[in-house]
Amino acid sequence: MRLLLIEDNDRLALFLAKGLGAEGFAVDHVGSIEDAEAALATMRFDAILLDLGLPDGDGLDLLKRLRARNDATPILVTTARGELGDRVKGLDGGADDYLIKPFEIAELAARLRALLRRPGAVLGRDIELGNLRFDAENRTVTVGGETLALGRRETDLLEALIRRSGRAIARSALENAIYGLAGEVEPNALEVLVSRLRRRLAEAGASAQIHTLRGIGYLMADGDA
Repeated sequence: MRLLLIEDNDRLALFLAKGLGAEGFAVDHVGSIEDAEAALATMRFDAILLDLGLPDGDGLDLLKRLRARNDATPILVTTARGELGDRVKGLDGGADDYLIKPFEIAELAARLRALLRRPGAVLGRDIELGNLRFDAENRTVTVGGETLALGRRETDLLEALIRRSGRAIARSALENAIYGLAGEVEPNALEVLVSRLRRRLAEAGASAQIHTLRGIGYLMADGDA
């Protein structure tokens, strides 16, 4: 579950990224409307955390622009503006939820999960492929009913692949889903991660297999189908 955090307070952003990371979210942080627009133009996010008081404008204006171009990404506004009129403006402007600072990470994470459980959202259902099952909300994996412990990057890769099982996924799309805006990625990082996940699935007896499509990317399919 990849989130875009739009927050100009770097210290707060680091605190939120760390706390939400412990809750199973991958957080990409930008500190301005300009950087947010650039990130949204190049990547897909499962949800957006939006501060309103940004150095280059009001976050509410960005919110309205996103909704005007039919961007339905769930947006949770986090702000110190706690007056009723401010909350009404935010919700009427297209926000899905509104959380007043200061708040606890546990409540923020719970509100995000609630947004992502809505119909059509990323936590809508568990995903099964052969004897492999991915619990989207808890980010747990089972093979034939037995729990398979995976690292965070392995889980991110599995989620990206299983959500599009039977379809080719470009290498660049996978790198975005896994590494996001984290900076330069080693040239063979994705290949190493794919190899490791393949081995873990095979050792667990999973029928689902990861296929390499040369010059394109990867595809996951059930080998028993």
